[in-house]
Amino acid sequence: MVKMYFTLVMSLLFMTVISAQKVNGYQIFTSKGKKISFEQMIKDVSEQDIVFFGELHNDPIAHWLQYEMVKSIHTKRRMVIGAEMFEADNQKGLDDYLQGISDQDSFKKAVRLWNNYDTDYKKIVDFSKDNNISFIATNIPRPFARLVFRGGFEALDTLSAGDKRWIAPLPVMYDAEVPCYRKMREMDMGGHEASENFPKAQAIKDATMAHFILKNHLNGSLFFHLNGSYHSDNYEGIVWYIKKQDASKKIKTISTVLQKQTGKLDKSNENVADYIICVDEDMTTTY
Repeated sequence: MVKMYFTLVMSLLFMTVISAQKVNGYQIFTSKGKKISFEQMIKDVSEQDIVFFGELHNDPIAHWLQYEMVKSIHTKRRMVIGAEMFEADNQKGLDDYLQGISDQDSFKKAVRLWNNYDTDYKKIVDFSKDNNISFIATNIPRPFARLVFRGGFEALDTLSAGDKRWIAPLPVMYDAEVPCYRKMREMDMGGHEASENFPKAQAIKDATMAHFILKNHLNGSLFFHLNGSYHSDNYEGIVWYIKKQDASKKIKTISTVLQKQTGKLDKSNENVADYIICVDEDMTTTY
C-alpha cells in the first residue's frame, strides 16, 4: 500500500514538472497585449478589405500561419493574394505558372525568386494555382529601387515609359517625417547618418506595393498581402500610402515579433499592429 502511494505521488510530481516545462512556440495577441486565438483573429481579418501580414522573413511560424490563414480565408470569401517577394515586372511569369501555361522549372527561370521560396512561399503560390486565386507581384523591380538609393526619386525620370509601368505613378508622394523613414534617415551608418536616399528607396517600395494592391483589389474581396513587418508596422509604410490614396479601405495589420517568453507581450511590442504573433526567440529559422 505504501509502495502504491509512493508511486502515485511520484507520478503526480512528474506530471507537474512536465506541465511546468510546457513549451509554447508562439502566441497571438491583440494590439493591447490580450491573448487571442487563431480562430478569433481569422473571424476579424476575414471581414476586411486589405490585410497585411508582416513577417520576419526567416521565421517558420509566420510562414506556416500565412498558409493556414490563406486556406481559412479562402473558405469564407473571395480573395486576392499579393507579396513583396515578387517584383511587378515578373507578373507575366507568375501568371503563366498560375494558369498552367508554364511548369515549375520554367517558372523558376522566368521569375526572380527569393532564396527561401521553396521553404517559405511555394505552398501559398501552389495553393493559389490550385484554387484559381489571383496572386499579384506588388514590389518594385530591384534595379529601380537601387536607382532611387543612388540618385533619389529624380533618377526614376530616366526610365522608359515601359519601365514606369512597374512602379508607383510619378511623382511619388513622400513625407520624410513619417517615423519609419525618419528612423532610417537617422540610422548610424558607421558613425555617419544614413543618406537621404536610404529611406526614399524604402518609400518607393512601399508606394509601389500600395499602388499594385489598390490597382488589383476587387470590390467585395479581401486582398491578403505578405511583406516584411517593417513595411506595415505602426500602420506606416505601405499602409500610410494606402490610406493617403483611399481612406475608405478597411485594413488590419499583423506583425511578427521575437521574445524570450511568449506568455505575455512586451510593452515595446504593443500597438505595432492589430495582431501580434509573438514567437519564441529560440525558434529555428528557415535560413
